[in-house]
Amino acid sequence: MFVLAPVVIFLLVLVALIDIITKTDDRVKHLPKIVWILLVIFLPVIGSIIWFAVGREYTPAVDRGTFGDPRRRSSDDARPASVHTGRPKTTEEQLAELDDEIERYNAEARINQLEAELKKRRDPSA
Repeated sequence: MFVLAPVVIFLLVLVALIDIITKTDDRVKHLPKIVWILLVIFLPVIGSIIWFAVGREYTPAVDRGTFGDPRRRSSDDARPASVHTGRPKTTEEQLAELDDEIERYNAEARINQLEAELKKRRDPSA
């Protein structure tokens, strides 16, 4: 038990120092990197904990999307085209949107054609 504590402290300090050194300057918050390194060296446990709590900038999780053809999603999963997900659209998503647009255009053209035929039947003089 008494051997485990120094090993854990050593690993904590080692991981903190590696993390500080490998971070770019724009990813280190509140203090310069050299100050963080000195803080972790002179106050190992507290310095390491403070580094991981407030010193580093964590990146948000990246939405990598889903696999498969987006046209095969169920209607519950389908998002409106106007909703922006915060990530660039994949080629499959763009193709699916184009297919939907073509279907809407064809349906609209068919409706216009049927309305013109109906109008012609009702008013043959026009």
